[in-house]
Amino acid sequence: MWRLLRLSARCSSSTVLKCSNTCRGLAIPRHICQPIRSLSTSLSRCTSSAQGLTLSDAQRKTIYALSTPPGRGGIAVIRISGPDALQAWEKLVVLQGRQQSSPPKPWRAYRCRVVHPSHKEPIDDGLAIYFRGPKSFTTEDVVELHVHSGRAIVSSILSAISALPFCRPAEAGEFTKRAFLGGRLDLTQAEGLKDLIDAETEGQRRIALNAARGSNRALYEDLRNRAIHCLAQVEGLIDFGEGDDIEDGVLDQARTEARELLASLHRHLADGRRGEIVRAGVRLALFGPPNAGKSSLLNCLAQREAAIVTPVPGTTRDILELGLDLGGLPVRVSDTAGLRATQDEVEAIGIERAKRAIEGADVALCILSLPDCVRDGGIQVPEYVKAMITPETYFLFNKSDLATPEQLRVAASAPRSWVTSLITKEGTSAFIEGFTSELQTRYHLDGVSEDPPLITHARHRVHLESAARFVQAFLESSDEDVVMGAEELRYAAQAIGKISGHIDVEDILDSVFNDFCIGK
Repeated sequence: MWRLLRLSARCSSSTVLKCSNTCRGLAIPRHICQPIRSLSTSLSRCTSSAQGLTLSDAQRKTIYALSTPPGRGGIAVIRISGPDALQAWEKLVVLQGRQQSSPPKPWRAYRCRVVHPSHKEPIDDGLAIYFRGPKSFTTEDVVELHVHSGRAIVSSILSAISALPFCRPAEAGEFTKRAFLGGRLDLTQAEGLKDLIDAETEGQRRIALNAARGSNRALYEDLRNRAIHCLAQVEGLIDFGEGDDIEDGVLDQARTEARELLASLHRHLADGRRGEIVRAGVRLALFGPPNAGKSSLLNCLAQREAAIVTPVPGTTRDILELGLDLGGLPVRVSDTAGLRATQDEVEAIGIERAKRAIEGADVALCILSLPDCVRDGGIQVPEYVKAMITPETYFLFNKSDLATPEQLRVAASAPRSWVTSLITKEGTSAFIEGFTSELQTRYHLDGVSEDPPLITHARHRVHLESAARFVQAFLESSDEDVVMGAEELRYAAQAIGKISGHIDVEDILDSVFNDFCIGK
């Protein structure tokens, strides 16, 4: 059909005789040729009339956005990327002190004046840099305008760029998405780049930088290649069978490699979710009986009056959350209601919420009043509090200024615990230092462990768990069912490939890039 349309387009611009001769050469009857010529003429008219219409977003391949935070500052960077980036340069940039070069030399900063493309009114003085593709972040031609950061200036320049019919505003994360589609980054590096931008603590910066540099990409690629190697051996066995062309024991070798691959997958999965926890923040729950000092501890950690503190038991009735940086770890502290039996309906609701917060926390710290809980040479914990204690729970014995020497001795001998007085501040520095060290060791940020976590996002874990199930299914398949076993290995390789974006990524691209800022 398309061949006939192209042919009729030639015919319509020519004489009827030529059209007739051409159609006879293709053995096309006149009653078919005439309708095709009419359709082609209509299409040609539609195309001609469409030339005066505004280009759609799909047709405008060149995007632009502010790539630095909005507001007053020294420098604002406006990025333009796409096939018409140089044309935007010609319309917007007027070089100062030299003749306009067309095109400009790449990777060189030019002192310039940014003007409106229509009436050439100057908007600001600054620098312009041209990055020639594919040696740019997006692998496309990129123009960056470095101007003064003021709301009026940035708004005027963005408005001037919008006057160019071939440019459109970038969508969230579209610059990084183009870098991915151009092969500059894989999905793990794109996620690492976003995490690096969002990092607020040293621990988050370390993990994000490791991913952005491509270290995680290399590990995932190794796992995927190992799955593919197992699959290749099984496929070869299916195609040729053991004999002259294939050595004996190929299937056994594939199973041996698959067991090693499965062990590697399980080792990465058994990481305690430390990569995801460090990235999202450690959830720390403070709990204990009423009036033990939980809110006082929250204020001590925050170094401000974040919670109301009174001598009245049951003052805290709802969960109060606060974000902190403890030794490079992002920590989300939850101050919970005191655990006790109560007839107060509102307080009972707060206690139920407290229990859920403790159960869902990554780390729990039980605060106890030392004079009240250390009696008869031992530690007596109220039943409501004891029910929430696990072997991983840490303890803080508060109100040491009211305790006897014997009580201090008993409390100091308890494991995973510290003794302090939040009123006099005695022992608070030792507690914060010791507790921070415990968290750093637990999440491998103490400088001793040099093995960063591979899994930093929930989707990574989901795909690795799927790959492990597929490899396990291959190992459990019989020798007679080798074809189905090969399919299991193929699914395992695909599951690992989804993490870095080698295959089947269209359904997850939006979830990866939509959280980026517009200029990134």
